[in-house]
Amino acid sequence: MTSAVSELIELLSLERLEDDLFRGQSRDIGTKYVFGGQVLGQALSAAQATMQQPREAHSLHAYFLRAGDIDHPIVYDVDRTRDGGSFSVRRVSAIQHGKVIFFCAASFQENEPGAEHQLSMPEVPKPHDIEPAHAVPPEVLAKLPTKVQRWLSRMGPFEFRHVYPRDELNPPKRPPFQQVWFRLAEKVGDAPELHRALLAYASDFHLLGTATFPHGISYYQPNVQMASLDHALWFHRPFRADDWLLYSIDSPSAQNSRGLARGMIYDQQGRLVASTAQEGLIRVVGDAAAAAQVPAKE
Repeated sequence: MTSAVSELIELLSLERLEDDLFRGQSRDIGTKYVFGGQVLGQALSAAQATMQQPREAHSLHAYFLRAGDIDHPIVYDVDRTRDGGSFSVRRVSAIQHGKVIFFCAASFQENEPGAEHQLSMPEVPKPHDIEPAHAVPPEVLAKLPTKVQRWLSRMGPFEFRHVYPRDELNPPKRPPFQQVWFRLAEKVGDAPELHRALLAYASDFHLLGTATFPHGISYYQPNVQMASLDHALWFHRPFRADDWLLYSIDSPSAQNSRGLARGMIYDQQGRLVASTAQEGLIRVVGDAAAAAQVPAKE
């Protein structure tokens, strides 16, 4: 297993401090603050670890309150809100430096039969028919901020193939839609809980960025400030995060320095396995120094 994949598995494997109290480490992947997907995946891992009935997570609703400090661990406090006849609910607070930086509610359900339907998967090329993204030329990379250099040059645990690639360093204006194939770079175990935590982690990639498409701006630009405000994730059907999945994303609205994005995640057989939604802060500020400040969410 590559270091990137094994590091992610370790990142999602929390240290249990008490029955409902966990600690997770943080990783610097080239973002200014703790990557939102890390907190989502760790919070879901914490909630899943408190389940005693054979129930699976079907939804997660989260709010990002403060920027996470990459250099320090995060404590996850789980409240066993309800264990009913068929459903269970867990509330998770992520704490760093004595303050709540994130909280979420996750709902779990026993498997049961019922009516089924889904929207069809978009007709797009298969992942094997799409070339992997080319590396940023060294002379271009050298002119970028150090954090951006690390982000663009790292070999992460997930592989992405964009159906319609966009030059994020010189972004054109285009409609707010994109489709991205993704998968974990190596095969891992069969535990459904692990694959759900991995999908929660990956679901934060590319989602909010879709809201920038009509405006010709990008997170990589020094005067653009972006931060996730909330995140919702629904699990519909079984899946594997180490098999190719299609992330079909659209952004119906942006206003008041906020953008909304929605996503549907399909497997290669066209089954809708999960859905997402996220609203985030998108500000174009006066200069790079202003953009580097922690985004205000008051």
